[in-house]
Amino acid sequence: MSEIHPLAFVDPRAELADDVRIGPFCQVGRDVMLGPGCVLHGQITILGPSQIGARNVFHQGCVIGAAPQDLKYKGGPTRLVVGDDNIFREQVTVHRGTEVDRQSNGTTCVGNHNLFMVGVHIAHDTVVHNHVILANAVQVAGHVSIEDYVNVGGASAMHHFVTVGRNAFVAGMTRITHDVPPYVKVLGYDAAVRGVNVEGMRRWHIADESIDAVKEAFRLLYARRTERSPGQTLAALREIERDGLLDDQHVRYLVEFLRRKLEIGVFGRVRERYRGDVPEDRAGFYRAGEKEPA
Repeated sequence: MSEIHPLAFVDPRAELADDVRIGPFCQVGRDVMLGPGCVLHGQITILGPSQIGARNVFHQGCVIGAAPQDLKYKGGPTRLVVGDDNIFREQVTVHRGTEVDRQSNGTTCVGNHNLFMVGVHIAHDTVVHNHVILANAVQVAGHVSIEDYVNVGGASAMHHFVTVGRNAFVAGMTRITHDVPPYVKVLGYDAAVRGVNVEGMRRWHIADESIDAVKEAFRLLYARRTERSPGQTLAALREIERDGLLDDQHVRYLVEFLRRKLEIGVFGRVRERYRGDVPEDRAGFYRAGEKEPA
């Protein structure tokens, strides 16, 4: 039997599993689906259309499934889909998708077993995969993809359409404007690659042999550089292939990721290649300031 505090409001068109717990001053809107074991502490707002999986915990002040802050949004019933076992700490905001994103089909997606600390914002059409940690006040723009096992330090900000590769570590207060390769550590205003995320790989049980292979690939890619050019990176990728390092699945994924970024990336962002919006999608906002001719 669900436990719904008498000071909470649940729209009759919402669908709740039998063992959901909803605290005081929460609002659950129409077209919201809450899965088994979900817990909403006080003052949570969840709006629809949103599909929330099992055992998700929402702490005070979260706003989940609100309309996107995007001039392209046309007011349609876009969606938010959340998986299982996620923790949303205080004041986390997650917005639904927009109608024009060809990759998301209008859906913002959050996977399983993620931790979003205080003040995290996840914008429209973003995909957060599984086992991700976003520390306090991380700001994720629209159309971003954060792959599995990523750890992002507090007050970092991500430009729209970037991809953060799996098992990457982003240091606090880092500015991410281009795709972050998997398995590396980046930090600073230019998101400089500073090393292999050895500790993160070990925590997620990647074998020492694979870690050594990634470290050798990293040495070829980054250790010799002063000002790194695409030509130098391509030469290093060819050397990695010649040395037989592609026998390791993690090195193979690193090489595939970097090749995509070099070959089809726009401004260093692969997802930017597939953006589907046009200037007319924002025209309504800017026309509002036009004056009638005298």
